[in-house]
Amino acid sequence: MQDIVSAVLQSMENSGFVQVEVSARHVHLSSSDVVKLFGEGATLTPSRDLSQPGQFLSEERVTLIGPKGKFSNTAVLGPARSQTQIELSKGDTFALGISAPVRDSGDIAGSGAITIEGPKGQITVPEGAIIAKRHIHVPEKFAKLHGMKDGDIVNVEIFTDRPVVLKDVLLRVNDNYSYRMHIDIDEANAANVSGFTLGRIIK
Repeated sequence: MQDIVSAVLQSMENSGFVQVEVSARHVHLSSSDVVKLFGEGATLTPSRDLSQPGQFLSEERVTLIGPKGKFSNTAVLGPARSQTQIELSKGDTFALGISAPVRDSGDIAGSGAITIEGPKGQITVPEGAIIAKRHIHVPEKFAKLHGMKDGDIVNVEIFTDRPVVLKDVLLRVNDNYSYRMHIDIDEANAANVSGFTLGRIIK
């Protein structure tokens, strides 16, 4: 049965379709910030694998604090990164009372400041809060086969009972990626995305 499902998905992907995943607010922590928030010797504990190889949801949780509000029990994704990054929706920034630019993951220079609290400490990062630019992870072999390049921009039609076309979608190409589109909760709500959802790339 799994082989049949995989074959159907591959056929759809070759026809320009991509599975859409919703990325709710979450945090990527540096190793040093993991220690500051969770204590000496702390590391992130895998709870569940994510669709991208090597990435996982950790058992650890933090509280995000802004001038106007806070979000408790915020997910921390692993493994640890070189820099701490907080990915929010526009709605989240309003609730927290902070500013955060739309950026590609990893591009945090001059981004928003925010306070993060863990069970063993609290830190305030001067930059790192972003609204993640909507994007598609593309395996390198698949990209070559379909004429895609890292950094390409495409439009994607989302197929739901409230269909939308999302423009300015970034293609991120890497041999270690699984083929998935990631949008935030605001974008998902606008299109009424729920459960298994497909989009179609419109170049």
